Amino acid sequence: MARGDAIKRLQEKCGVTPDGAFGPNTARAIAKHYDLSPNRAAHLLGQASHESAGFTITKESLYYSTPERICKVWPSRFKTIEDAMPYTKNPKALADKVYSNRMGNGEGEGHIYIGRGFIQLTGKDNYRSFASDMRVPEVMTDPSLVETEYAMETAMWFFEKNGLFKMADNGVGTDNIRAITKRVNGGHHGIDDRISQTQKIYGWLS
Repeated sequence: MARGDAIKRLQEKCGVTPDGAFGPNTARAIAKHYDLSPNRAAHLLGQASHESAGFTITKESLYYSTPERICKVWPSRFKTIEDAMPYTKNPKALADKVYSNRMGNGEGEGHIYIGRGFIQLTGKDNYRSFASDMRVPEVMTDPSLVETEYAMETAMWFFEKNGLFKMADNGVGTDNIRAITKRVNGGHHGIDDRISQTQKIYGWLS
């Protein structure tokens, strides 16, 4: 999938020109298509925009060119440079190392259920839950559909599953954006951009 194809597919769904550019018209079309209030759409799209680098990345990259970087990202799994060396420039092996035998993945399944979507869906358990809740069983046999066809649906599923739409109803103040970010990210990584994106999009929608 080419970088940015998912936003074009989403634009087609929502009835706007599929030019791959996220702006006011696309934001309004998404809110209307999915029947989202300005508050809910602003939080969803603000978080999704940050998580996907402006709706351009919908698949987790596990290609690392140096063992040092692998050790930094997964310090508990790679204690030394030597431990990480076999996984350098080897994304399939790295995915199987860090994701197999957890999150519902079996041995050797880590690379199949890597993070995908505008807010990344990761692990077989989450794929299965999404597939069941949204009645799209095909994602279990073709997980790549989450990169394109269901990139926004997985983000919405995550918001619904974690009570974030109800939180979004409390407005787009900084404290609320920080609270939602904590649920999405586990911390406040990229908080300034998340606040900026959410409040800008709310302005477009209101």
